[in-house]
Amino acid sequence: MTRPAISPDRLWTRLMALGEDGALPRGGVNRQALSGDEILAWRRIITWGNEAGLESSTDPAGNLFLTLKGLRPQLAPVVTGSHIDSQPTGGLFDGAFGVLAALEAVTAIAEAGVTPERSITVVGWMNEEGSRFAPGMMGSELFAGLRTLEDVRTVRDADGVSVGEALGALHAAFPELPHRALGFPIHAYIEPHIEQADMLETEGAVIGVVSGIQGKKTYDITITGREAHAGTEPMSRRQDAVQAFARMATLMHDAMAGEELIKFTIGRVVVEPNAPSVVPARVTFRIDLRHPANSVLDASGTRLEDIALSEAGACQVEIRRLVDAPSNGFDEGLMQAIRNSADRHGLSRLEVLSAAGHDARQMAPLTRSAMIFIPCRGGISHHPDEWSEPDHVTAGATVLLDLLLAEAGVSFNQGDA
Repeated sequence: MTRPAISPDRLWTRLMALGEDGALPRGGVNRQALSGDEILAWRRIITWGNEAGLESSTDPAGNLFLTLKGLRPQLAPVVTGSHIDSQPTGGLFDGAFGVLAALEAVTAIAEAGVTPERSITVVGWMNEEGSRFAPGMMGSELFAGLRTLEDVRTVRDADGVSVGEALGALHAAFPELPHRALGFPIHAYIEPHIEQADMLETEGAVIGVVSGIQGKKTYDITITGREAHAGTEPMSRRQDAVQAFARMATLMHDAMAGEELIKFTIGRVVVEPNAPSVVPARVTFRIDLRHPANSVLDASGTRLEDIALSEAGACQVEIRRLVDAPSNGFDEGLMQAIRNSADRHGLSRLEVLSAAGHDARQMAPLTRSAMIFIPCRGGISHHPDEWSEPDHVTAGATVLLDLLLAEAGVSFNQGDA
């Protein structure tokens, strides 16, 4: 039996082709969740899956599945993949590498004429990024039962389009695609991804053995004051939402500056009515808070909420918790398999903790889970300059292939090619 092997040219060509769906004029992609561009990307991926004999399907959450059926399809499958939605000014590799590396590995198995014991399913999770519909990771959270479809369907984007409406458009675009139930048992989950940091590059490593994902909290905070004329309203009577925001933001940054390893960001601020001669009546801002230690993360979140409430002044404050995701670790057995594969192929490796969130966080409590990182140049991600070298892309897919073969019950003798 011939051992399957990754096709570097096919994998790279498909990565570049997928970048055409939502392509930005100066490079990178804007491929929002459940958008027309993502529908185009689905068509490409489903076509590639069909060519390899994979069975495509979806679920009520808008997750995409492509399955290589095993000899015993009644067994829980091995699941691998990531997501294909992007930030508004995203790159070609975030998420897409994971989905296409998984597709390439499964395609290589099918082309070699190997039928695994267990089925292997490639997944593209819905709305990992959360840039169109907040919060992100909707597809994997729905799959894991962490959120309800009823709650998610009512979320709206900046144009007023609901998740329910966008899901309807997605499913209408693929009337022939079979639907499966939301959630199913998984034997193991493996997610390849670019690092989105520069530790691998700095240390000269090609494969990241990911130990876990640091915890994350996100908040939407709305400050409501009173609109007034900028030239006539006395300062003493103003309910200025921007003044309250400025106090909060300054104190929040000062409070978080003293915490080791904390990552605190105010990344989105909306001012209403946002007119030059009007006292602002409302400010809504988004907080992103991360730390590896759950105790520090919880305490820091409480401190931020206290600051928001204490600095409102004459305004009212509403705090909406969007994400409360604790830190998680990954399966040691799968991590060792990644180490072994990297060593077998002569690929330098490094143990890393993921500072960014991934859908694997939702899978870790459900089943044995792992992540494989490859370097990205300069640690740049969520940006058109995001880049991974072709050799690193192939290396990550090669390690993934080894794990999928082992987890799906395919073994090779020393003499096998």
